[in-house]
Amino acid sequence: MRKYIAEFIGTLVLTLFGCGAAAMTEGVEGVLGILGIAFAFGLAFIAMAYTIGDVSGCHINPAVSLAMFLDGRMSLGDFLFYLLAQFLGGFAGAGILYIILICSELDAEVLGANGYGDLSYAGINLGGAIAVEFILTLIFVLVVLSVTARYEYIRQSGLIIGFALVLVHIFGLPLTGTGINPARSLGPAVFTGADALIQVWVFIVAPLLGAVAAAFLYRGVIRERNEEGEMYYDEEEAESVEDMEEMAAEEIEEAEEEAEVEEELEEEEEELIEEELDELEDEDERKN
Repeated sequence: MRKYIAEFIGTLVLTLFGCGAAAMTEGVEGVLGILGIAFAFGLAFIAMAYTIGDVSGCHINPAVSLAMFLDGRMSLGDFLFYLLAQFLGGFAGAGILYIILICSELDAEVLGANGYGDLSYAGINLGGAIAVEFILTLIFVLVVLSVTARYEYIRQSGLIIGFALVLVHIFGLPLTGTGINPARSLGPAVFTGADALIQVWVFIVAPLLGAVAAAFLYRGVIRERNEEGEMYYDEEEAESVEDMEEMAAEEIEEAEEEAEVEEELEEEEEELIEEELDELEDEDERKN
């Protein structure tokens, strides 16, 4: 239950602060601009990664959870409950933001919702929006899968993923508003109204398809490289991020113990060689 509550909180914070930064500063042309809004999403993720990461893995995105499920890192039950928690968190974050805006003189009609056509800053069409969301999600999820599979990156993964989120937002904000997260997209769309709701299917379907593509690309290309000595867990035995970290720690401990044994053997060999050399020198002296 703790990890589902953590996912709810994490998605709420991401939606509230990321979408809030856009909604309260008049979007791309506002005070923060593209870079400021992109960093709001990235910093919100980083804050949550180091707050709830040890509890749930800080997916806070149904696309990420889908990729983790397809890669065998979580059970079907966990996957479904993660989705429920994330969508509820998205609704809650958007709801809190809506209440804040209607209690102020700010415009409460947008809420950082995603869109294409008239709802896009660049006026991107439907096909372009689908392509952008698919590609950006694929890239982002690929980063998540890669860095969370390598023990040496586990503690830095929050920063790496957070900056990857900033990167895709910098590119996608003027085009679609950068969805790549069905929970973050659906919540604001519900409170924004009809136009956003009509278009929101794009920001649910395209990211999920991007996540599927990322999972298969990772399994077929990148994971093979990691297994050549950089991946420390057996993915078939891992059912969650916590399991992976525990198994990774065990593998590292075993590797360190083996290294210590090897060092001791090397030291013993060196001592034997030195003794043999001393004996040979003694024999030479006696002969002389």
